[in-house]
Amino acid sequence: MYKPWTAGCNRSSLRFRAAPPDVSTFPTLASRMSALILIPSRLQATRLPGKPLADIHGVPMIVHVWRRAMASNAGRVVVATDSIAIKAAVEAGGGEVALTRADHQTGSDRIFEALTALDPDRHHDIIVNLQGDLPTLDPHLVTACIRPLTNPATDIATLAAVITHTEERTNPNVVKVVGTPLPRSSDAMETLRALYFTRATAPYGGGPLYHHIGIYAYRRAALERFVQLSPSPLELREKLEQLRALEAGMRIDAAVVETVPLGVDTPADLARARELIKP
Repeated sequence: MYKPWTAGCNRSSLRFRAAPPDVSTFPTLASRMSALILIPSRLQATRLPGKPLADIHGVPMIVHVWRRAMASNAGRVVVATDSIAIKAAVEAGGGEVALTRADHQTGSDRIFEALTALDPDRHHDIIVNLQGDLPTLDPHLVTACIRPLTNPATDIATLAAVITHTEERTNPNVVKVVGTPLPRSSDAMETLRALYFTRATAPYGGGPLYHHIGIYAYRRAALERFVQLSPSPLELREKLEQLRALEAGMRIDAAVVETVPLGVDTPADLARARELIKP
C-alpha cells in the first residue's frame, strides 16, 4: 500500500529551518476559524522502524512535532494513533492523544475517526492534517496552510514552494503542483489554484515549478466528503491521494511559502534532524 498524502514533503535538502521562530506576531486565524490540528502517527515504518519514538536530544520525534504545532497558535493539537507507546510518549510530553483503530489505510481516515470522537458537537470547522515526521517544522507553515480557506470557495488548502534545485525538477519523489496563480492584494500570500499534482516534470515550458508540501487543511465538510470517496484512476496511477479530491471536483488551493520542512524517512534524515535541532 502506498503512503498517501506524504510524498509532497521534502525528503532531501531543500529549504528548512530547525528552530521555531517567534510566532507571537503570527495572525491568529482561530479568531475567525475554529481549527483542530490532527497529527496521525503509527509505528509501522519500513525504512525507519519506530520512527515516531525516535530520540532527538532526549525527546521523541512525535513530541517535537506536537510542540511545533502548538507553537503555531493555530488551534487545538491532538496526536491520532493506534499505538499505546506513542500515546504514552505524547502524554508524558504534555500532549493530547486520540486512540484510533489500527486498520486505517491512510492518515486521512485516521484523522477522520479522531475528529468524530473528539468533536461530536462540531465545534471545529477547519481540520489540519499534519504529518508526524516533521520535527523541524516551522510553525508558520500551519497558519499559512489554513489561510487559503478564508476563500469560501476553497475546499482543501495545502502548501507549495518554488523548486530551486535543478535535480528536483525531474525527481519523481518531489511532487509538483500544477496551478494557476490567484489574484492577491499587496499584503496577501501568493496562492495557486491547484489543477493537478504529479511526479512528472510539469508544467512544460519556461517559468517556475512548484514543489508540493504535504500538509493539508480541510473544511470539515470537505473531509467528510473525501473519506467517503473511492480511490480514483489518477490517484492510483500517480500514487497521490489528493488527486481523488480533484477528480471529484473539489477545489484545492496552495499557499506559496519559502520554508520546506525536513521529512524524516531514513536514518540519514534522522541524523540531519538531530543536527538541525539544537538541544
